[in-house]
Amino acid sequence: MDYEEKVKEFYGGFVQGEWKRLVSDRYHRLEYDTTLRYLEKYLPGKGRVLDAGGGPGRYAMELARRGYDVALLDITPANLRFARERAPRARMEFLQGSVVDLSRFADRSFDAVLCLGGVLSHVVDPTDRERAVRELVRVAKDGAPIFVFVINRTAVLLTFLLKDQDHIELPVFERYLNTGDYYGEFAFTAHHGFLPEELRGHFEGRRDVKVLETVGLEGLSSSHPKETIRLARNGPRWRIWLEAHYKTCTHPSVVGASEHILAICRKTDPASGKS
Repeated sequence: MDYEEKVKEFYGGFVQGEWKRLVSDRYHRLEYDTTLRYLEKYLPGKGRVLDAGGGPGRYAMELARRGYDVALLDITPANLRFARERAPRARMEFLQGSVVDLSRFADRSFDAVLCLGGVLSHVVDPTDRERAVRELVRVAKDGAPIFVFVINRTAVLLTFLLKDQDHIELPVFERYLNTGDYYGEFAFTAHHGFLPEELRGHFEGRRDVKVLETVGLEGLSSSHPKETIRLARNGPRWRIWLEAHYKTCTHPSVVGASEHILAICRKTDPASGKS
């Protein structure tokens, strides 16, 4: 089984779970709310948005509700069926396909491009990852923001300590430590864990993209869901913690420890160098 099929099979059986995950509790809402915060900061006021690998459509539907014309692209038919049923009258296109091949779209087709939910991490082959990045940039208009978030390698390594100490002696741990590659041996599906500099490097070496910010989506709460949920029950303390989260989530030390890393880029005109 190739890795794309493995990912497709996993998420095909996890549609409801993925839809609910981002709003299931205060810990998971950090990922969702922090992403929305930065979408609001950088998205244009209107326009056509590509949500590449958008799963069951949590972000796509929210942006459609806000008036954007959204193309939701995903490799998993079950995700697209769910999204169609959930939002039959939304201003959305529902398209099956892979982020590795966006050839159905012309150059400079979108006013903003999203690749959220760790989609680029699920492109395990490095050649395909680089192709996916080229495609995401290609279909963005000059000046358009590009949002990509991935699974952080160091945060996954920490889960071996917290949850899977028996696996530390297995080859999967050494492979993940050295390469970030995981082939879906256990509960989760195949993916590549990024280091922050690796994610930035996919974009910083290009003449047609400028990296604006990187964000640790779970920030200071990373890998501490129980403590985060408990703290959220105390309203005044939670508001203070959220303020601290948003104040620190772009600090390199916090980005490097967060479960998911969001990179925000802007497509530039390579001829002029202007964004």
